Amino acid sequence: MGINGAKRLYLAIILTFVLSGCASVRHAVPSNLLNSTQVLGMRDIRAFGGIPNNSFKNDFLDLLEREKKEGVSFLEPRISCTYSVLAISGGSANGAYGAGLLNGWSKEGTRPEFKIVTGISTGAIIAPFAFLGSDYDDKLKELYTQYSMKDIVKIKPSQSSLVSIRPLERLIEKYADKKLLKEIAIEYKKGRRLYVGTTNLDAQRLVIWDMGKIASIGDEKALVLFRKIILASTSIPVAFPPVYFTVEVDGKTYDEMHVDGGTTRQVFFIYDVLQGLDSALKEKGIEISKIKYNIYVIRNGYVDPVWEEVPDRLFSVAERSINTMINAQGAGDLYQLYMLTKIGKGEFSLAYIPATSAYSSKELFDTSVTRKLFDLGFKQAEHGYPWKKIPPGIDKGLMNGSDWSKK
Repeated sequence: MGINGAKRLYLAIILTFVLSGCASVRHAVPSNLLNSTQVLGMRDIRAFGGIPNNSFKNDFLDLLEREKKEGVSFLEPRISCTYSVLAISGGSANGAYGAGLLNGWSKEGTRPEFKIVTGISTGAIIAPFAFLGSDYDDKLKELYTQYSMKDIVKIKPSQSSLVSIRPLERLIEKYADKKLLKEIAIEYKKGRRLYVGTTNLDAQRLVIWDMGKIASIGDEKALVLFRKIILASTSIPVAFPPVYFTVEVDGKTYDEMHVDGGTTRQVFFIYDVLQGLDSALKEKGIEISKIKYNIYVIRNGYVDPVWEEVPDRLFSVAERSINTMINAQGAGDLYQLYMLTKIGKGEFSLAYIPATSAYSSKELFDTSVTRKLFDLGFKQAEHGYPWKKIPPGIDKGLMNGSDWSKK
């Protein structure tokens, strides 16, 4: 979510009231049962943003304890040993930039094997391939440079959306196959983690899915769920139809309405479901001060303001306003991740599309634009990307003088 074509589609629906009609009968999960649901009988495969989750916390703790026993280097105080995390943002077709950057980074030769990868919206499509490494770079390039609007959506109004996303479903089915799931499961068993975010619209919360755990289940149900989560994470509200998940609580069946993860976050990490981790680490004898990490953030969009003369028309004012709100939300999410690294023992590394490379697109997925964005990301990374160590708009001198920066 977030490029001009997507916003035009979104606004066209809202402003013109294209569709009307009776709503489908639903059986939504009551708020008091929100954290007790199971999907397809699978336990502990997801967490709700902002709600402490013991399963995710204990899993994270087990990973660190396992690596302590094995003497893994990231727990040692040497600067050269770093726990690498990759967080990939939303941005719709702008995901071509992130795909190009990952390809160029592979060519440059310093791309790490990430311990944790998170993805949301278009980042949810990129994340599984980024998780598996450079062997999947060609598939990423193909996904973001070869497909146009007709390969993603079909104009087919319904009571909840303007388009059908069956073409996108077919693409996800093509690329998220049994082989991909098996390889993700292997990496999960090694102690690496892959998370994708969706938005539960009933609860107005981010839902973080443990995609490696789902992949490790390995059956057809797991494959269908894996694909469905990626589809939900990319489903732009109103423009695209919501994705429903059937869940169970105490033998009763309910439905959850999920939409684009970018509705709640433009980029994320799992810190807000790990409350209590610090004290648990101390009990296990793991020194927090020795855990060094680097969060690499790929922002598939613009961070700096992009100047544009706005026509004095309702549609133009509304479109520009939504664009501004999305960019502001994205900036806020970046600041949260940055502050996480300043409070902990982490480093922050940010890549984003420069404001000087704002391209006009004819449609939602314009291959003439996605190829330019891919090439831009590739060229920036192939000789060593100049990662930004601080989000734009923050005074570096002020931050260096703050107590939390003295490590």
